[in-house]
Amino acid sequence: MARSSRSTGEQARAGKRAGRRDFDALRERRMQAAEMFDRGERQVDVATALGVSQQTASRWHRAWSTGGAGALTGAGRAGRIPKLSDEQLCEIETELLKGPRAGGFPTEMWTLARVTEVIERLTGVRYSQSQTWVILRQRLGWSRQRPARRAVERDEAAIEEWVKTEWPRIKRGPGAEGPGSVSKTRADSPCSRQ
Repeated sequence: MARSSRSTGEQARAGKRAGRRDFDALRERRMQAAEMFDRGERQVDVATALGVSQQTASRWHRAWSTGGAGALTGAGRAGRIPKLSDEQLCEIETELLKGPRAGGFPTEMWTLARVTEVIERLTGVRYSQSQTWVILRQRLGWSRQRPARRAVERDEAAIEEWVKTEWPRIKRGPGAEGPGSVSKTRADSPCSRQ
């Protein structure tokens, strides 16, 4: 059972409002436009029936005129084709998991500059550091990690002992061993009624 043209346009607008693209529905709508052009319907009627702009209907008509219905099938994806294939990404991730020292770097910390260098060495594709971050975050699912800034020589037992004995003494300040005193600053203060 075929859907009416009106409901197709409404569904397309609802999908557009939701912020997602349904490529099959978009292709179906362009194929309906091709059928309408084959029947001799005007561009304005196609735009109204399918819920698209006049410019879109005109662009579809131009493509249909030069290449028929096949010209309206669409690319099937949106956006630029990534420079790195999934296989290359796997190779890069494998290299990154080995660690920076295995990659010839002096310390055990990945930086964007180092990852950029590894990508270029393995694939021949040069990215900026911001593009490298997008690859790490979106395509590989990595996140930023900061190393703990602690001395290698850190002695936890000595620190704990210092906190128990020395810190309270320092916190009290000089001459704080005896009992505290209250001075009268105002005659009507609550402290002066003792």
